[in-house]
Amino acid sequence: MVVAPCEEGGAIIKDIVAMIPLIETERLTLRGHGADDFPASAALWGDARVTARISGRVFTPEECWARLLRYAGLWSLLGFGYWAVTRKSDGAFIGESGFANFHRAIPSPHARLPEIGWVIAPAHQRQGYASEAVAAITAWGDKKFGGSQTFCIIDPDHAASLRVAEKAGYHFAERTTYLDSPVVLYLR
Repeated sequence: MVVAPCEEGGAIIKDIVAMIPLIETERLTLRGHGADDFPASAALWGDARVTARISGRVFTPEECWARLLRYAGLWSLLGFGYWAVTRKSDGAFIGESGFANFHRAIPSPHARLPEIGWVIAPAHQRQGYASEAVAAITAWGDKKFGGSQTFCIIDPDHAASLRVAEKAGYHFAERTTYLDSPVVLYLR
């Protein structure tokens, strides 16, 4: 399935992408998503290894397209959102990371804070990319949010994501639930 935006919508997306800060680290470039990222993003979210500890199910191409549109909407409405994580050496799309306010139904007062999230494609995991991306966006977030707290939710059995969060300065705040599944909520 190929989904392409209409010409007018493409111009709007390009305007939004242009307002998203470009962040570079030693090995990564974090940039705004474009319509051209749809195939790679759909492959990422269509991989059961990626979604096993996030949603428990893969996402359809239609849901992945809506996700890209949501990313653009976050930046447009809130002034923060998600970046495409690409490898500097070859430009490969390897994941996504950013901040959001998803208005999640989480029984916690912390759920109103900006929420950080990250996902790296399985072929690129265990190479420190998630920690590198999260360090870069938390530095950006510290400036953007003026030192306010941010949070993340993680499957309590996902040791790798717990380590990424802790490396970035997040600490355990509480156990809670999201969509009837247990999660741990970490604050920074």
